[in-house]
Amino acid sequence: MTVRVTVADPMVHRCDVLAVGVFAAPGRLEGLAAKLDQALGGALARALHDEKFTAELGKVFVLHTLGKLPAARVAIVGLGDRDAFTIDRLRLAAASVARAAQDRRLSRLALAPLQHRDWEPAAIAAARAEGAILGTYAFTKYRKEKSHGVDVDLLAANRAEATALEAGRRRGQVVAEAVNYARDLVNEPPNVLTPDALAGEARRAARGTKLKVQVWGPQDLKKRGLEVILAVGGASAHTPRLILMDYAPARPRRTIALAGKGVTFDTGGVDLKTPEGMATMKEDMSGAAAVLATMRALPLLQPAVRVTAAIAAVENAVGSRAMRPGDVVTAVNGTTIEITNTDAEGRLILADAVAHLAAGGPDEIIDLATLTGAASVALGPYAAAVMGSDQGLVDRLIGAGARAGERLVPFPLYEEYRRAMRSDIADIKNAASRHGGAQKGAAFIGEFAGKVPWAHVDIAPVAFLDGEEGTSPVLPRGGTGFGVRTLLEYLAGRG
Repeated sequence: MTVRVTVADPMVHRCDVLAVGVFAAPGRLEGLAAKLDQALGGALARALHDEKFTAELGKVFVLHTLGKLPAARVAIVGLGDRDAFTIDRLRLAAASVARAAQDRRLSRLALAPLQHRDWEPAAIAAARAEGAILGTYAFTKYRKEKSHGVDVDLLAANRAEATALEAGRRRGQVVAEAVNYARDLVNEPPNVLTPDALAGEARRAARGTKLKVQVWGPQDLKKRGLEVILAVGGASAHTPRLILMDYAPARPRRTIALAGKGVTFDTGGVDLKTPEGMATMKEDMSGAAAVLATMRALPLLQPAVRVTAAIAAVENAVGSRAMRPGDVVTAVNGTTIEITNTDAEGRLILADAVAHLAAGGPDEIIDLATLTGAASVALGPYAAAVMGSDQGLVDRLIGAGARAGERLVPFPLYEEYRRAMRSDIADIKNAASRHGGAQKGAAFIGEFAGKVPWAHVDIAPVAFLDGEEGTSPVLPRGGTGFGVRTLLEYLAGRG
């Protein structure tokens, strides 16, 4: 998709479809919608009345202009209640109309100008560009039939407005393309996206940029004492990797470390999953995908923070070399871990990754992982869980998610959760009872952050949607790329 800013009067702009937003229950058409209705001899108002169009958020009605306007069609997009309208709702509306154009195989969509007293033009353009690109995403790599491409014009009244819109358009496009890149990684089949293939993606992401990438294979991991990652990936023919990335601007304000869970396929190991539970386990590297996509976007967005990342990439398989319940392994920081459940493997590889990052002395550590079914049970496919050792960091992440259009819900992390992870024979165990499972998994990871302020985002509820429940105009079925928008907003340091 190409999104561009165009200076044009919507009444005379040629396109396949001109989209105009309307709020619910004004009783009559207003502004540009009223002008279009007048040009169409009242046909638009009559059609909307006949269709009982209520301007519910995201609803789209398309009418042929029959040559009465340069635009071949007019799309009226519901914006919902005027008093409840937000930037995120604007993003959803843009996604809805872009998808409607795609479904009708229309190639050129124009979004009529929108002004709002509380929003800068750049913010409006960013939300619209994000929505249009996210809303038309489809993973068609392995299908003969490809999705229809739609180009989008963001209409501006004059060149001054166009300049402001262009800055927002560029950011919105970079962010949305990063999300879609993460979606592509998650949607790849597990026989294609192995740990080594994921490392290859990191190397490609760094080409032509100032990103630095190191990839540690089995021998490097053994030499450096990352025994836990080796234990989790020990049964697979696709050997583990630790992917290290570094974005370093000239004068960074601070250093933020990101850790991503990259289980490219999860059988559960010796504690084998059910067939139903295993069916979508290519998604178990969604945290890694979000971190990699974020790092890939940083050279384009150029935030004034240093960002280091550690992505632990493994395949949790079954075999003679698989870790077993009762095994004890030692993390890179010297902490001993009793394996009590081989299907609680994500927190294990994050133990080594987070401990490695903490040793570098960052100001903060944030990890993303499809960690627990408990978070999914608690939240459904509507939000991710967030918790950590530093409430200020947690609150800032929640705020960044709200601005970016991703819900993060805070979970408590009481001392009792940490105590529940004590082992009788080692320093800590990787699984306890199922009650409070999301918090216990987080408490385990937190042990390896040391004294560095740390937050954990459990994206299991929203990383991969395999039913209609939870989907929205910007969250498709399959990989959603959840977390990328929040991380990029947080690293930008806005708000």
